Amino acid sequence: MTMSVPPNDFSTWRELSADPAAAAREVHRRAATCLSPAQQRAVIAWLPEEKALASAFAASAASGGPLRGVPYFVKDLFDLAGVPTFAGSTFLPEVRPTRSADGALVQALHRTGAIAAGKTHMHEFAYGITGENPNYGDCERPGFPERTTGGSSSGSVAAVAAGIVPFSLGSDTGGSVRVPAAFCGLFGFRLTPGHPWIAVAFPLSTHFDTAGWFTTTAEDLLAVNSALLGLGTSQRALNGCYLECGELDADVAEACRRAADKLCAPADAATRAGLLHAFTGSTESYAVQTSLDAAAAHAGWLDSHRSRYTPMVWDRIDLGRHRSDEECTRAAIKRTVVRSTWASYFLTFDYLVMPAAPCPALTKAQCDQVHRQRLLVLTAPASLGGLPVLTLPVALPSGLTVGLQVIVNNPQSPVIPWALERWRNA
Repeated sequence: MTMSVPPNDFSTWRELSADPAAAAREVHRRAATCLSPAQQRAVIAWLPEEKALASAFAASAASGGPLRGVPYFVKDLFDLAGVPTFAGSTFLPEVRPTRSADGALVQALHRTGAIAAGKTHMHEFAYGITGENPNYGDCERPGFPERTTGGSSSGSVAAVAAGIVPFSLGSDTGGSVRVPAAFCGLFGFRLTPGHPWIAVAFPLSTHFDTAGWFTTTAEDLLAVNSALLGLGTSQRALNGCYLECGELDADVAEACRRAADKLCAPADAATRAGLLHAFTGSTESYAVQTSLDAAAAHAGWLDSHRSRYTPMVWDRIDLGRHRSDEECTRAAIKRTVVRSTWASYFLTFDYLVMPAAPCPALTKAQCDQVHRQRLLVLTAPASLGGLPVLTLPVALPSGLTVGLQVIVNNPQSPVIPWALERWRNA
């Protein structure tokens, strides 16, 4: 199935924003026409009135910032002043007061001239990778309504893929930027845990949560990274390799190999064996630590509000209260091993390329533990390592997409602009 998506890059929106009132109307028009009524409810958590949005466009034009005229949506675990943050739930504002100030990442984007044009729904409390949400509706992959967007940044990725805004904020704990970007054919970037931009957002796991974002084009992702982070440069050739791992669908494996050839050669036998050995067991370590952190974050209301949680999400959080000492010790040891392996790898290499997903966007029937595990096998190693990751879209013959992870050791790595340029010019 194909879908007509209106032009949705930064250049288009800068032209539209020359008339702030018209730009505000266009955001509302796209929100109403690029999504079905059911998907509007599933994707959009909050949309400002046109008059307020027009004022924001006008202020952006006057700012002179590098992202002036560019509207974006905010995943609803980042705070906007005076707007309740639900994090995909129905009750969070009842137990966590609405904040009177924008979150740190929104403030940073405001200084660039970007316009916060709405908030998006997500997998409840970010504890899922499929984009399902019984409270507001499952987010569908634009163009393929029988398939999911992936999550937990489901509304954010859908808003960009459907053509409403050219840029959106997500978060990535165990793949919540990487998997939706791959499923929906977008560019994605995740930062590192503990960064001030994620520290004030509502947490899933303080050990692994990272801020991130989606764009339609490589050029636009480069613009966001440049405005927010700066771009690293290198005077030498950059060195990386491709690691194929996990249980990939045959067409995905072939497409990822061809795509990775644009960036690097496959890993040599010794490097491949060492990485695969170290990464084995990463999903279990990730699952233990995430549940411990989630239980701590929800401790004040997990039992009193049990009926307000989706049962699967409640069970995942509750599991963190029942982990054995042995499980916790094994998880901590594996995390140490993975981090040590990454540190050794980056003494020789500048980046590692891996598939971002083993399959294209999931059908509803595939949203099960088997496919969750298949996804986490690919995403957990970088999560345990606390590493930044660029996600590049990879097309499949079916019209669906997957993606590649380009894993680096710091957000200003020169690999990021280099890889985006290679991708754009390939």
